[in-house]
Amino acid sequence: MPVSRRRRPARATLPATALATLSLALLCAGPAGADEPPAPAGDQGLVLTMSGAGNTWTRGVRLSCPDIHRRHPHAGAACDALTWARGDLDALPGEPHTCTREYDPVTATATGTWRGIPINWRKEFPNACTMDSATGPVFRF
Repeated sequence: MPVSRRRRPARATLPATALATLSLALLCAGPAGADEPPAPAGDQGLVLTMSGAGNTWTRGVRLSCPDIHRRHPHAGAACDALTWARGDLDALPGEPHTCTREYDPVTATATGTWRGIPINWRKEFPNACTMDSATGPVFRF
């Protein structure tokens, strides 16, 4: 069987100076979202967690306002709710809706800082639905 000896097309290469310039430009460029205002100095945001009865499961997320790292799936609405409540998680407007009376306790916690105010909040709810009704988008992750 004859072997084909076709020439491969030449690859386009950048001169070393062009490659160095491109690399330098990428290193000097700010991160995505760099035009957003930074959080106040020392404001690390809130670590929000939810756990089931007896800590049988736990999940959590960090929320910063503005959420430049896009860690919280509903960050904009969660930040708006926290702003409305002035950082008091017991005063969140929530989104009241009807829930069953099933008892499957859920514990929600928030620790960290919000606009320079230290937060250390913990509350147990009878079930995930009542937690969602009381806290709205803050604990929807």
